[in-house]
Amino acid sequence: MATAKPLYDRLSKNITAYAPEEAREMAFMLLDHYFGLRKTDVLTDKPLPPNRTEPDWFRILERLNRQEPIQHVIGTTIFCGLEFEVSPDVLIPRPETEDLVRLIMHDFADRTDDVPIVDIGTGSGCIAVTLARFLPQSVVTGWDVSENALALARQNARHLNADVTFAIQDILNVAPDFGQQYDVVVSNPPYVTRSEAAGMDRNVLDYEPDLALFVDDNDPLVFYKAVADFCTRHLTRNGACYVEINERFGSATQQVFTERGFSNIQVYKDIHGKDRSIRAAF
Repeated sequence: MATAKPLYDRLSKNITAYAPEEAREMAFMLLDHYFGLRKTDVLTDKPLPPNRTEPDWFRILERLNRQEPIQHVIGTTIFCGLEFEVSPDVLIPRPETEDLVRLIMHDFADRTDDVPIVDIGTGSGCIAVTLARFLPQSVVTGWDVSENALALARQNARHLNADVTFAIQDILNVAPDFGQQYDVVVSNPPYVTRSEAAGMDRNVLDYEPDLALFVDDNDPLVFYKAVADFCTRHLTRNGACYVEINERFGSATQQVFTERGFSNIQVYKDIHGKDRSIRAAF
């Protein structure tokens, strides 16, 4: 009877484009995705499912060794305990963004009335869908400039039974007569400068969308200025703005909000001790 450990050993040994520790984690992810085997199942050498359909392991290893993200290979990733479909049209959701979502859920957990939320640059819909699922009182809208991203976000919302309204909208060009007010404005906008690209891994540069990643070096805070300006007109006085940020520009991004009249601004660090998000309120 075929068991999990020999297959795990074979996969981790043949993922050669990454360090051994990363290769082992990828092998665990593959066995979980294709056969529903958890780490403990693999390490205790549980039998492989008897009626399993074997994927094309050669093709999977080939794609991984070209440094195609494993999330693209298997087509999904886990975000806040929910499984989201991903594609090259959207950023792959990351753990740092989970922290931003948990902060919002903590801040609004006790609200009993409707909480209108807009997620600017929704991508896969991971922020919008998670908030709709875990904040029952939320009324969530997701904006993006990419039709392909919105199509995937809508698909994720359907599969995860989340009530989210998605729309094409560019935060740099919001109509002057736009009248909606929000208790939460949240965004994980493009914030990597073009000059930083040289230090990035191929699995990001070659497979994730430039549109969602990069800003010009001559105005790296362009989206934060637009979000903060939007908030001066459309954020309720009891609401808050939440943004993920470039670690290099924590103080400068904080200053963007200060200049626009926000008086309660907090910068949060990620697990590596780097400036990673901001919460701003009036």
